Amino acid sequence: MIRSTLVLALLGAFSINSQAGTLLFDRDVTGNVITGSGIGNGGFTVATTESLEIGLRARVRYGNPDINGVYSPTGQTNSNHDGSYSHATGGFTPSGGANGTAGGTRASWNFDWSINTNTSPKPGQNIAALTYQLGMDFDAGVGTHFQVFDLINGPNPSAGGAAAWDHSFGKNSTAQGQGTKASGATLPDYLLSYNALKAANNLVQNSWNYDFFDNDSNFKFDPTKDGTYTIYLQAFGADGKSLARSEINVIVGKGAQIPEPASLALVGLALAGMGLLRRRS
Repeated sequence: MIRSTLVLALLGAFSINSQAGTLLFDRDVTGNVITGSGIGNGGFTVATTESLEIGLRARVRYGNPDINGVYSPTGQTNSNHDGSYSHATGGFTPSGGANGTAGGTRASWNFDWSINTNTSPKPGQNIAALTYQLGMDFDAGVGTHFQVFDLINGPNPSAGGAAAWDHSFGKNSTAQGQGTKASGATLPDYLLSYNALKAANNLVQNSWNYDFFDNDSNFKFDPTKDGTYTIYLQAFGADGKSLARSEINVIVGKGAQIPEPASLALVGLALAGMGLLRRRS
């Protein structure tokens, strides 16, 4: 993966996960950003395989306050041009629709994702043809602790565990901010609408805050804490083979904190012990 552990870095080792494939930085996704309103394209870390495109970026969700102390979303990604994005610490509370005020449990940034299963104009597969996996790292330190789920076909706790989400669906020609969301007066009706949108469209997007997913005791997030978080998104074919994968790092505040020298010494002893065991075996 893009983010390597501190131990490997100190040993002089560096690698990029081969599963990620070739990533393109600071790109537009094909079509438009069809979710939300007033948020433009650009700044995505993109992976493509033939006509399949996966995009991820981190964007300022609560920008500079106005004279009333109200923070509004922006299109600013703070990209470092290498698949990483730097954002400020700070907790926020939504207010006034898309705006917010200081204080609360939401991060100052959102991560935006985009899946396009047919970027070419020729006939191709729709969103329903594939399965997907999103991994959200909740370890603020140099390690990773992923919450993993299928963000298209997996159960949504907010929908009673049904595989129905509030994503924006569309096609390559869908105008900015004009994606279609599922609707229905009852959950069964909503699920029917959602499945129909999956089957009829090749583009799906959403913008999420970490606060939406930290209700589980195993995955806690503090928006005021310095940290570095890895996020990946990949798509799989009917045979279970990975087709495309994008991955980003979000550096919050000062980023992941370097262990104290005493901790590094313990790591060195552990590695030395492993070497001794190998020699004895």
